[in-house]
Amino acid sequence: ISLEVIKELPMTMILRPFNFETFATQAYIYASQDLLEAAALPSLFLIFWSTVLILISLLLIFKSKENINYFDAMDVFDLEWASDPQVSSDGKTIIYVRKSNDIMKDRVRSSLWRIAKDGKDHRPLHSGLKNSYSPRWSSDNKRIAFVSNNSGTTQIHMHWVDTGETAVISQLQESPSSLSWSPDGKWLAFTMRVKAESKSFVDERDKPDGASWAKKPITVTTTRYQYDGRGIVEPSYRHIFVVPAEGGSARQLTTGDFNHYGSLSWSKDSKDIFFSAYRSDDWELVSGEADIYSVSVSNNELKQITKQSGEERSPSISPDGKMIAFYVKERRPLAYTPSRIAVMNLQKRKIKIISKDLDDDADNLFWSEDSQSIYFAFDNRGERTIKQISLNGDLNEIASNVGGTTIGRPYISGGFHIANGTAAYTYGKPDRPADVGIAIKGKTKVLTQLNEDILGYRKLGEVNEIIYNSSFDNEEIHGWYITPPNFDPSKKYPLILEIHGGPHLAYGPHFSAELQMMAASGYIVFYDNYRGSSSYGEDFALLLQYKYSSPEDFADHMSGIDALIAKGIVDENNLFIAGGSAGGIATAYAIGLTDRFNAAVSAKPVINWLSKPLTADSMVGQIYHQFPGPPWEHLEHYWERSPLSLVGNVTTPTMLITGEDDRRTPISETEQFYQALRLRGIDSAMIRIPNTSHGIASRPSNLITKVDHILAWFEKYKNDID
Repeated sequence: ISLEVIKELPMTMILRPFNFETFATQAYIYASQDLLEAAALPSLFLIFWSTVLILISLLLIFKSKENINYFDAMDVFDLEWASDPQVSSDGKTIIYVRKSNDIMKDRVRSSLWRIAKDGKDHRPLHSGLKNSYSPRWSSDNKRIAFVSNNSGTTQIHMHWVDTGETAVISQLQESPSSLSWSPDGKWLAFTMRVKAESKSFVDERDKPDGASWAKKPITVTTTRYQYDGRGIVEPSYRHIFVVPAEGGSARQLTTGDFNHYGSLSWSKDSKDIFFSAYRSDDWELVSGEADIYSVSVSNNELKQITKQSGEERSPSISPDGKMIAFYVKERRPLAYTPSRIAVMNLQKRKIKIISKDLDDDADNLFWSEDSQSIYFAFDNRGERTIKQISLNGDLNEIASNVGGTTIGRPYISGGFHIANGTAAYTYGKPDRPADVGIAIKGKTKVLTQLNEDILGYRKLGEVNEIIYNSSFDNEEIHGWYITPPNFDPSKKYPLILEIHGGPHLAYGPHFSAELQMMAASGYIVFYDNYRGSSSYGEDFALLLQYKYSSPEDFADHMSGIDALIAKGIVDENNLFIAGGSAGGIATAYAIGLTDRFNAAVSAKPVINWLSKPLTADSMVGQIYHQFPGPPWEHLEHYWERSPLSLVGNVTTPTMLITGEDDRRTPISETEQFYQALRLRGIDSAMIRIPNTSHGIASRPSNLITKVDHILAWFEKYKNDID
């Protein structure tokens, strides 16, 4: 009888790692159902099932009390989160990408799930051992196009809603991006890289049959020849393609040695596709330029829609076909420029900025059904919201708590989609990664609980807000601190300052696997949005112009630490510092200014600004936006900003962690600091992550090993707490 109950358990339980509580709860439900159905059977049978129910109930009570553990590193492999929700045009059904970490492949796995707006009918649309993503509804809701590598290579797939059948409809040589349906349902547009001819200065010599010669040299003649995550690349350019929705050959619409980017938006009559590009011969040497273009599907005719200086990107055609919305950025040699929402009548071609009163970025644009307003994502004080703006600039908030899609560290993240009055978005909380939430007529509802089977049985650190003033100039600084599970306010705890990257990014009160692991190890984890962070307005973001890192942002961090010490909860004899990328720069800079930290971990830092811009993939944009000129013209400025200039002051034991394939902050930067520290006799270690680029945590095991190394290093230098 027990086997019969087990056989009836939902298949979704088998698809996830075994969890006793989930199993027992489902078994309880099915046993209860069998008991009700057996009410007319002999009393001995009823006694048997009653006993089973009592035993399961006792086990659930016992396990619920005993098995409330702290968040553990291996729990990372049990986490799931939602992303890229897409609403059907009738507003009734949401398709979303469900992500998880594969413990056997050590990769993030993506599958497609569907759920009705009332929270019912939650089931897989397309899942397997491969990845599926970018789901897009046809306008009649009868088909869903998506991208998947389930067939062995990354191709466009089609799912028929009525029959449940799925087929591959493309045969592409490269991975497609920015998938977009034509309104008439006949075409799918996308972007794809097309390889250009590689140049060689010599003819290849003939070698004897069977000879084994060295590999050919790599000839580089382009300015932008390397990209983090891809390495040194052969010349290629991103172009616009279409493929019949019924399947067939892809057709290239754009030409030339230029890159053409999505998002892609179709004209109402399905004849033209709108996109952004910078089609100038000097594009490789220019940063912050893009215009809106359209291309004809029938004859490939190209038309330039905007021509002003700066960036115009992410075009979106209004439902009535008369207007186009896009975001604009002024081109200027500054490290931060907010994006504004612009609209243009396609006949009059006059640009109107409608979000002038918003003092930060506006992005992810969707028109309302009546073509009179635009929905967009807006970041404010570390959190993302969905807002609606009329063509006259009137604002309305649709939903908050958008986030939860960057599970490593607590960055602002998340996205949304809206159709027929239903806005679906990634709903995040301080103690949970993203679920699917919806907003309808001012009311919000969370449809999924993707992590209750694991995080419902974990005691997490509590995320607390803190606002204080910097000792440098009394500037208000916003931050958060996570207390250890079972925190006792009468005790003092060691503290980790964890600094975000960017620097023009932002943390917020969002779930963070890395920081929860640190809190579970008994640390208060403090993070702040120091001057230069985004989501606090343009003026605040530009406080670090031409001076990152500096004593100014250093003062922001230290003032926060002192504010927490003043609360009586931090042991000032056990202070630690860590950060990645720009946070790694700040860490290395800070230990050149103070000896207050017991130990430091600097992940993927820039150590020498004289060498970094000319060895990394961000050369063109970084020199233009973040410096007064090239390094050979401003040696003193570059050197003053370099942590290496302060290495003679460092006494703090320091660990460095960097991916060996990092081309954003190359490992040569890490090596310079490590060797300088060793020459000075400072206790130091260099952790090199093989086959890894700038995004160290892109593989789950790397996320875990990064935090494991940080905690092991800090434990080595922790003082006994009185």
